[in-house]
Amino acid sequence: MKFKTLAVVATVLAALAAPVSAQIKEHTFKVGIGLSDDHPQAQAVRHFAERLAAKSGGKMNAKVYASGALGNDVSMTSALRGGTLEMTIPDSSTLMSLIKPFGVLNLPLTFNNEQEADALLDGAFGQKLLAMLPEKGLIGLGFWENGFRHVTNSRRPINKADDLAGLKLRVIQSPLFLDTFNALGTNAIPMPFTELYTAMEQGAVDGQENPPATILASKFYEVQKHLVLSRHMYSAWVLLMSKKTWDGLSAE
Repeated sequence: MKFKTLAVVATVLAALAAPVSAQIKEHTFKVGIGLSDDHPQAQAVRHFAERLAAKSGGKMNAKVYASGALGNDVSMTSALRGGTLEMTIPDSSTLMSLIKPFGVLNLPLTFNNEQEADALLDGAFGQKLLAMLPEKGLIGLGFWENGFRHVTNSRRPINKADDLAGLKLRVIQSPLFLDTFNALGTNAIPMPFTELYTAMEQGAVDGQENPPATILASKFYEVQKHLVLSRHMYSAWVLLMSKKTWDGLSAE
């Protein structure tokens, strides 16, 4: 799903520039992400930049600003809507407050595997979700694979749902995540991802839940002792561009 989307987006952006390629000024898109620079998401952005440069004859490029340098998912998405940032790649749950149907993707135990999720997101349903974004000042260029989420903590092994009771667990800033984990008996604490490592290191929270690539790239193993492969929710990223930026790419 991810690299197919990268190729298509790079081709489309380059095509938009093609009619005036001789006159167009060189442009580098700023892509803000909350994850670390060595995370697969950042690597994918660099691959996207290479494809974009190749397709546009070097006229267009993209640069990743990682580790929350430009804000967290919520603030960067807001910046896109205001036209002060060009691109970001938030978790789909970030868009729930703007468009409620995006919440369907994060319902617990919705998908059995990645193939089921890809079929839904690459199909008509995924396209309908993306089509709702322009009226919110956003353009959805596609979905990227994030993966199933798993729980880590510093206090005890998790062998059954009851073992979660009482844990101070950081969750995404979303009512769905809060309600889900509070119902499981945790003390769910909404917190920007950029604050999470320090919060676990200082004991402000006992644990968190994220896909494996994020757990590894963020070195959570340095401050967490226990991991359970819970696969409790599937997560997709949404490749977003500011509508103001998108509209400015027309030949006119």
